Amino acid sequence: MRVSLRHFRVFIAVAESGQISKAAAALFTSQPAVTEAIKTLEMDVGVKLFSRSPRGVSLTYEGAVFLEHAQKVLAVAVDAMLAPQKVRRDLDGELTLACTHTVAGYFITPLLSRFARIFPGIKVKLVELERPKIEHQLMSGELEIAACLLSPLEHVSEIESELLVRSKRRLWLPANHPLIERKVVNLRDIEREPYIMLTVDDAERTTQTYFERAGFEPNVIFRTSSMEAIRNVIAEGHGVAVLSDMVYRPWSLDGVRLVAVDIADPIPSMDIGLAWNRAAGLNRDAQLFCDVCRHGSGIVDATLADPH
Repeated sequence: MRVSLRHFRVFIAVAESGQISKAAAALFTSQPAVTEAIKTLEMDVGVKLFSRSPRGVSLTYEGAVFLEHAQKVLAVAVDAMLAPQKVRRDLDGELTLACTHTVAGYFITPLLSRFARIFPGIKVKLVELERPKIEHQLMSGELEIAACLLSPLEHVSEIESELLVRSKRRLWLPANHPLIERKVVNLRDIEREPYIMLTVDDAERTTQTYFERAGFEPNVIFRTSSMEAIRNVIAEGHGVAVLSDMVYRPWSLDGVRLVAVDIADPIPSMDIGLAWNRAAGLNRDAQLFCDVCRHGSGIVDATLADPH
């Protein structure tokens, strides 16, 4: 097998950027080097990981599956680099970590697993709370630390935060939608479409805000807290939605394809990070968790590009 950690890094960079040229720039290497690395990886894996088009590349179904494993491989490599310098395995303790719905489902689990491997004696109790309650409990001292969407935070003068991941928002469409062929898609185009509104984690408030700032209003026909319901409804051609690449998957539960396209208007990214009481600071266990998150995540753009 000729595959190394470098091939995994290249694969993830291409998957996140959707273009060979952007991946090469991000990795400070040449486009032929990236192309050759992907070719080698596909040959060794034995399946096609990307579909090519004049506008870029997109993950195949097999590529989407491989991406999850590639990210885990790099996470384990980070653990190995971190362990000799940071770890005292005799540490014990208990940490309560609050998180919002989206963070619990799409972000926090790998960090919890990484922390448990590095600090097996420190037990983490995970609780899911809505963002307003998280803010209240952080300020009251009931909570030490939380992982949540940072942009909706209201008490920023009392809450310290650290950004871990920034995920681009794009327009989700059924695979045969005519907007896919448009060179430019904007909020005016989306206003004309039946809109599927996600209702968890301030998603509806955020969506309404950037539509209103542009002078438009989404034509909401269905509200739901279920991401899988949104994927199914969109894939079957009943509506569209603007959502984060972190929660994007190119297939519904029934195996029907959907795609995500860029929006020309300024749309805020979904920013996820850690939050804690500014005045109280962090205790030892919370600080260790924060350190592991920094090494294992960093500030990255979590973009699963799928330019159809």
